[in-house]
Amino acid sequence: MILREKYIAPIREFYDSDLIKIITGVRRSGKSIVLEQIFSEIRNHSKNTIYLNFEDRAVSSTIDTCDKLLEFVAKNRKKGKCFVFLDEVQNVEDWPSACKTLRLHDNSVFITGSNSKLLSKEFTRELSGRYVAFQVRPFIFKEIEEYCSQLRKTASIQDYLVYGGFPKRFEFDSDSAVRQYLNDLDQTIVLNDIINRYRIKKPGLFKKLANFVLISNARTFSAKSIYNIIRPQFAECSVNTITKYLGYLKEAYIISSIRQYSTKAKRELNFFEKIYNADVAFNSIRVVNNRFDITHNLENIVYNELLYMGYNLTVFQDKQEIDFCAEKGNKKYYIQVAYSVVDPVTYEREMGAFSSLDNSCSKILITNDDLDYSTSTVKHIKLKDFLKMEDLA
Repeated sequence: MILREKYIAPIREFYDSDLIKIITGVRRSGKSIVLEQIFSEIRNHSKNTIYLNFEDRAVSSTIDTCDKLLEFVAKNRKKGKCFVFLDEVQNVEDWPSACKTLRLHDNSVFITGSNSKLLSKEFTRELSGRYVAFQVRPFIFKEIEEYCSQLRKTASIQDYLVYGGFPKRFEFDSDSAVRQYLNDLDQTIVLNDIINRYRIKKPGLFKKLANFVLISNARTFSAKSIYNIIRPQFAECSVNTITKYLGYLKEAYIISSIRQYSTKAKRELNFFEKIYNADVAFNSIRVVNNRFDITHNLENIVYNELLYMGYNLTVFQDKQEIDFCAEKGNKKYYIQVAYSVVDPVTYEREMGAFSSLDNSCSKILITNDDLDYSTSTVKHIKLKDFLKMEDLA
């Protein structure tokens, strides 16, 4: 497995801190690997370490409560600072109390989990700033290239646009095996985990919502607009229920969203947001007859890559919608994404989105075209070049 230095580097600054280090993200995005890599790095200078994986039945069946966890650490730690690693800690009853207690007794605590309830109001209020959080995501393309090189395989942009970047799937050779793995993963994290975790009483409605949202990535919705679409099939549906179910998908890091910003209203449009999948595989496995939605998957991938680069994103809404306003430091970029602008009508539409911006703005068009469509005011970046960039500057 590749070293995920992008995620480890910011965590490294807190190795000796008494702050609880929380590593979160969607299931199977590589959190455990990051935790193991940190563990290996710390083991090079300290033997006072404890590593517990609560997805291991041998561990979870014997250490399942706060008291049992505290007792185990007390019996197995050495004198001095102990580095305690707890993988998928949410499986321990009253784990927040355990973490809070551990950090008070010269332990540097690292935890992972697949649920943003790790950062729930109750937990954050109890810890009162005594933690730092880091989110791990599925592979972006540079990581895919590195991992495929280890596996002696060739990374493909087209494959990335269809099946995304969940790390484990690159170990399979056939398309059918990849699809089987992704379908099983989807069943586990989208349906079983959430339905069981939240004891959803309307599983049919939740599945309908999840399927609709995940196959409609890179589109703008409100809870009310989704309600209007789903309501004819489910009499028991309500806007509040839709809002709650969307929250569950976000809490499991399956989807995320960015707000629209309107220059006319001079504010965010609070009821509408653009929804993106944690990985485009969630879209593609729902497609019939391999009619993959490459256009929206491409925008979703640009979104994930920009987040990896460290940009804060909003949707810019003026006369036309601009896909992203990306900001980092004192730099701001307006970015439009299209699969291709070979067609003149598409070219005019995508370039026309920038018409309300003056020439002092940094304007970028990202497409899968090989031809260069740059103008004096708009920089065209080919997708194959964008995926190799560390920064937009």
